Amino acid sequence: MGITYKKAGVDISEIKKSQNVIGRLIASTHNLQKKTKTTHGFGHYAGIVEIPGGKLLATHTDGVGTKVIIANMMKKYDTIGIDCVAMNVNDVICIGATPISFVDYIAANKNNQKIFKQIVSGLVKGAKKSAMPIVGGETAIMPDLISGKGFGFDLAGMVVGILSKKEMVLGNKIKPNDVIIGIKSSGLHSNGYSLARKVLLSKYSVKDNIKGIGNLGSALLHPTEIYVKPVLEALKKCKINGLAHITGGSFTKLLRLKNIGYHLDSMPKTPPLIQLIEDTGVKSEEMYKTFNMGVGFCIISPENQVRGIQKIITKHKMKSYEIGRTSKKKGVFINKLKIA
Repeated sequence: MGITYKKAGVDISEIKKSQNVIGRLIASTHNLQKKTKTTHGFGHYAGIVEIPGGKLLATHTDGVGTKVIIANMMKKYDTIGIDCVAMNVNDVICIGATPISFVDYIAANKNNQKIFKQIVSGLVKGAKKSAMPIVGGETAIMPDLISGKGFGFDLAGMVVGILSKKEMVLGNKIKPNDVIIGIKSSGLHSNGYSLARKVLLSKYSVKDNIKGIGNLGSALLHPTEIYVKPVLEALKKCKINGLAHITGGSFTKLLRLKNIGYHLDSMPKTPPLIQLIEDTGVKSEEMYKTFNMGVGFCIISPENQVRGIQKIITKHKMKSYEIGRTSKKKGVFINKLKIA
């Protein structure tokens, strides 16, 4: 059967059921604040409220998951903050918003000023790459809640973005035969680590050097790419119908945008680290439901906009590919294999 995300302890289908329950509960709060209007609630990459003056505020929160375990194993904490910022800002730009502020939350089992400084240095690097201020945060020391003899911690954040109604991109304008542009990922990013650790660390150590990959621990810790600047520039200069950050659930996330067909038949070569996971015992279908497979962000646009978008991505020193097209046949297809 192969190793699956479910066997690693993460059942995506059951999580979606929980999310649906949560979504129905929080919908009852959408009309509580009379000074604002909830324009777009639960279910997309960010929630949106309209504030006085007609501007829209977008908010999103996310963490870095079990990647913090790798940081602890490597005793290296200066990049995990980049991941935290990336997981937030890459989501909020998916609805056309510009990130304008960020707050972080560090929960730890003990106070360690040296490690906290390293974590925050990563947050600062990510914020600078996003052109976004960090305006506050919280550090909670909870030895009874977070176990472990050494340093144990979790890291999360929240981003606020701003946009106008005409800048909003929700995916509803996607049409059949639009081109799907994939922007190259920088590694595993911050998703699928429960499965990656179960597969790789049953055979290798984080200290191992692997041909084509280098030190395994360093490869697993490589920070998530931040796509803010090229995507915001493309939104200003080109017609874009949909945006997707490829995170948990991988390419099944495309269905968040519009219930249409997404045919990914020109994917780039699988990066060595991700290929190693597949070769160690994960089936191809499971890989495309869990990992980014070398594509960290997708832009969906009419064909006549592709050249301009890719030129902007190249200008920002990132690589992109035409990975597929949309169609009337509903679902997500990887080389004719339906994954969602």
